[in-house]
Amino acid sequence: MRPDPRAFAEAWIAAWNALDVEAVLSHYAEDIVFTTPNAVRFTGDPTGRVVGKTDLRDYWSRALQSGGLTFTLRAVLSGPDGVAIRYHSSRTDAEVVEVARFGEDGLVHESAAYYE
Repeated sequence: MRPDPRAFAEAWIAAWNALDVEAVLSHYAEDIVFTTPNAVRFTGDPTGRVVGKTDLRDYWSRALQSGGLTFTLRAVLSGPDGVAIRYHSSRTDAEVVEVARFGEDGLVHESAAYYE
């Protein structure tokens, strides 16, 4: 069952703002494929892909070590199989859109972040 887009986005933002990696990860499937240009500096993979929940936990834990992160929700856009969340990131002082695609289990199986 697909989660309500607004409720999903608000819970996702709240988990990030609490710097609670496990709460953020609770939205993702074990086989998650996450793509972001920021992953390159942490993983060394030029594709920007982080595959699997274990690797995503490692990536986000390292990324959060520097602290100073707050997301401000700007908009929630709903699609047939997912959601796009537009937010402002205090760390990069940029607008970001994160697109998440849900599986039949209601968890995110694919996600990609796009930065201003």
